[in-house]
Amino acid sequence: MTAFSAFCRRNCLYLAWFVCVIAVAGSLYLSEVLGYEPCKLCWFQRIFMYPQLFLLGIATYRGDKRIIPYVLPLSLIGGSISIYHYAEQKIPALSKVLPCTIGVPCNKDYLNLFGFITIPLLALIAFTLIAILLWTGRKEETVE
Repeated sequence: MTAFSAFCRRNCLYLAWFVCVIAVAGSLYLSEVLGYEPCKLCWFQRIFMYPQLFLLGIATYRGDKRIIPYVLPLSLIGGSISIYHYAEQKIPALSKVLPCTIGVPCNKDYLNLFGFITIPLLALIAFTLIAILLWTGRKEETVE
C-alpha cells in the first residue's frame, strides 16, 4: 500500500467531508450569490449532497466509519442523477425524454468552461470523489 492510499484510507471521512463542504458551498454560491436558479435535477442532486455535509461532519468528528454504508448510497444515487443531467445538457435529444416543465430547463448551461465543464459535471466529480474516498476507507487498515 502506498503512502498516499494509506493517508486516504486513514482520513477518508475528513477528506470526503471536505469535498462535500466545497460542493455545498459552491452550490449555494451559484444560487444565492450569482443568482443561478436551480433546475429540477439540480434540486435532486442537492437532496443527495446536503445531508452528507451533516452526516460526514458528525462521523468525522466522532471518527466513526460505521456511517460509510449509509452515506455511500447517497453519493452513488446523486452521481447517477448528475450523469443523466450532464448527458441531458450535452445530448439535446435527451431533453425531450423528461422535459422540465416548471422553472429553469434542465438542459440550460449557466456555466460552460472549456466547452465541457458544467455544473452537473462538477457535482458528478464531487459525488465520485466522495464515493471513492468512502469506498477506500470502508475497511480497517491491516498491519503488514
